[in-house]
Amino acid sequence: MPDIQSSFEANGFYHARGVFRPDEVAVLERDFDRIVAQLKASREDIDATWKCADVQKISRASDVILHTHNVQKYSRVWLDAFLNDRFLDIVGAILGPDIILHHSKLFQKPSERGSPFPMHQDWPYFPTEHDRMIAGIIHVSGATDEMGCLRVYPGSHRLGRIEGADGRQKVDVLDCFPITRAAVIEADPGDVVFFHYLTLHGSMPNRSRQVRKTVLCQMYAGSDRVVDGNRHPDERMVLRGWNHCISRTAAGQAS
Repeated sequence: MPDIQSSFEANGFYHARGVFRPDEVAVLERDFDRIVAQLKASREDIDATWKCADVQKISRASDVILHTHNVQKYSRVWLDAFLNDRFLDIVGAILGPDIILHHSKLFQKPSERGSPFPMHQDWPYFPTEHDRMIAGIIHVSGATDEMGCLRVYPGSHRLGRIEGADGRQKVDVLDCFPITRAAVIEADPGDVVFFHYLTLHGSMPNRSRQVRKTVLCQMYAGSDRVVDGNRHPDERMVLRGWNHCISRTAAGQAS
């Protein structure tokens, strides 16, 4: 799939349409909703709204976003989604034949009061030695601009690592990349938007009457590894191929 690879290398993201069929999306949504119900019943602190100045500029005090890590620990259906050949064929075109699951995240932006995310890079949260880490956002629902869909700056991955660009602190260089001018990536249910962990991205609030439902799958190449000392969950699950950097110690280490 050379067109996928070249497009991703040029833009730092790739919008894959219709990766999951409507019947598959219906099953994914069923288990998505079941996870959300279980989270709410647990009374855990599940609001993942970021507390930072850039979020406060574009959000309201009542905004929330429901969140949990690692949906594959709740649902076999979601593990099967990450093992879906159509999904992994696209990942393989970007990362190569060896694909490692780092973690997954569920995000539900409630209607009319779904929290935004500021422009940021992902690398500060789980840097790898060779920067061969990507995310794939699986769209369980549609995602329009009014629903607070993903926004990116195409080609921004070529800036490399921007120190402090975790979205939670003031970084002068990010003033040149306001979220209001970022490319709007609207998507349909079943679409997957892949992006490099150096690509500047964020999202506006959900002000629509619809709930936005997505699951993000973070993956890295089997020839890469997360740097030592990182405390973010790292599942190290081989989705395809081989993990060339795993060791006996790492294989037995809790995330």
